[in-house]
Amino acid sequence: MTQSASGATQTVTAEAGEGAPMVVVEDVHRSYGSGAAAVHALRGVSFSVPRGELVALKGRSGSGKTTLLNLVGGLDSPDGGTITVDGLDIGSLGESGRLALRRDRIGFVFQSFGLIPILSAAENVGVPLRLRKADPKEREERVELLLSLVGLADHAKQRPGELSGGQQQRVAIARALANRPALLICDEPTGQLDAETGHAVMELLRAVVRSEGVTALVATHDAAMLDLADRVLELSDGEIVESGDAERE
Repeated sequence: MTQSASGATQTVTAEAGEGAPMVVVEDVHRSYGSGAAAVHALRGVSFSVPRGELVALKGRSGSGKTTLLNLVGGLDSPDGGTITVDGLDIGSLGESGRLALRRDRIGFVFQSFGLIPILSAAENVGVPLRLRKADPKEREERVELLLSLVGLADHAKQRPGELSGGQQQRVAIARALANRPALLICDEPTGQLDAETGHAVMELLRAVVRSEGVTALVATHDAAMLDLADRVLELSDGEIVESGDAERE
């Protein structure tokens, strides 16, 4: 999606080819406040994320991970630099264009799950499809497929309060995939889970990247999760200080 000069939202085809990176971040800066009290959350960050990869973003609390994810996801705007997602320059989009980008091309998974308590697992997964006014039969088939993909086919009718933390996060991942996004943005998706459950969720995310053909940018502070990534970027004080392939046995 992009936006015309008149503000009307139009559907366009991304110019990026299959071989182009899914995410390109170039010299991005973001500060909060002004003068001596300003907090420089990001200081000239640059990197790219190839299509079909799971890239982990690590760093201490306050290093700029969430700020960076919000910028890539079109939830905030940088003070300087450019961000391209799936061939679209986010800075060139108006608010309606960014909304369309988030709706059609990006799926979000957060630490807090964010499920609607009164809805069943299946109904939660189907929310994005309802908002898009998808055909009911298409919606039901997609929900069934996704719950099976995350291992919860037998829990479709249960509400979030009847599910464990790990199961709730699996529902959240299925919901994020409902509209077939090109990019998954995950902010500390295992932060509320124990180590064993968190590792299982990260393994699921890696499997999803392969089976659904999506790209994932995952922020985590848990070193045990990093071995499942294709590449690890480390942020410190708003700057990338290390970038490399994750080590695996």
